[in-house]
Amino acid sequence: MFATLRTPRNPLLRLGAVLSVFWLAACEPIAGAGGGSGPKIDTNAAVPVALLVPAGSGNTGDETLAKSLRQAADLAISDLNGVKIDLRVYNTGGSAAQAGAMASKAVDEGAKIILGPVFAESANAVGLAVADKGVNVLSFSNNTDIAGGNVFVLGPSFPNTANRLASYAAAQGKRRILVVNDQTTAGEIGAKAIEGAISRSGAQLAGVASYPFSQQGVTGAVPAIAQRVKSGDVDALFMTADTAGALPMLAQLLPDNGVNPGQTKFIGLTRWDIPQATLALPGLQGGWFALPDPSLNQRFKSRYEAAFGEAPHPIAGLAYDGIAAIGALVKSGRADALTRGALTQPSGFVGVNGIFRLRNDGTNERGLAVAEIRNSQVVVIDPAPRSFGAGF
Repeated sequence: MFATLRTPRNPLLRLGAVLSVFWLAACEPIAGAGGGSGPKIDTNAAVPVALLVPAGSGNTGDETLAKSLRQAADLAISDLNGVKIDLRVYNTGGSAAQAGAMASKAVDEGAKIILGPVFAESANAVGLAVADKGVNVLSFSNNTDIAGGNVFVLGPSFPNTANRLASYAAAQGKRRILVVNDQTTAGEIGAKAIEGAISRSGAQLAGVASYPFSQQGVTGAVPAIAQRVKSGDVDALFMTADTAGALPMLAQLLPDNGVNPGQTKFIGLTRWDIPQATLALPGLQGGWFALPDPSLNQRFKSRYEAAFGEAPHPIAGLAYDGIAAIGALVKSGRADALTRGALTQPSGFVGVNGIFRLRNDGTNERGLAVAEIRNSQVVVIDPAPRSFGAGF
């Protein structure tokens, strides 16, 4: 988030980013390295699992996140009904080099799979460090650039979200879609994801409009975007902006420049309900975004708060999901339960955010709900699927 986007007129821009913070510059995936198999496990003993968290960096936010990930993993283990997991926690210090060293140490000490770390560069380093040892990595990153070989990403990815929303938009007759993105790494990656999703959905790309990531950049770009919309062949604006960046400005300035959200649907690649104050923005009423299964997610939050007396970090559920997947596979009683073939089973898994499955290319597919903002409230208009059935 840039200071140039913070203005008294737009108080929401002062609030911290939540879900886009884990994007870093692209890293090289470890193509084919260690990805064809995985270690054998002793099905009669507790399975050693390494959890890599960003503690030890000296950053308060990292410490809070690390604690929440550990607690979510512990909660998941308590739900495994007889499956024994020997969870071993390693601190990465928020450093890629330390993350790689801790991963090697964990495997030398017997870990059969690695859960974490959070940041893309660290996850890439971990994958490289243990690739020749045949150990798979379930990272918390959402950066699909690092996926592949022995590295999987558990975080919600732009392509998955874009596919869900573009498909829904096309089915609702919103078939001419203009992509609007900020000129940042995440914005450009998000725009590419949306373009691909539009193509796969059968909708039509009505163009791409980008803006410099600054208050002046947004202000200067909006009139041309509005003019493009008013030309008459745009059904929807699919925006990469998040609530801590340009979204509040776009929600205000686009209607000010004659774009009617009642006619041209606003669609968001990021969560528009975090922070909740975003829901009150007039320009976002009627807008669509995707989110995990709300009922399952709320159940997790309630159980976490009851167990630990505090709310979970927004991505803590990924640690629960990772343990849930490992536990489900170990429960099968197979010595090859943690190999690539097992991890990528088509039926997938059920976690605190709904169904998900890991793909052969290291990315993930998650079942998401489509929500609309109505009267400053989130209303689910297309529920998240509960299984990976035909046609999902």
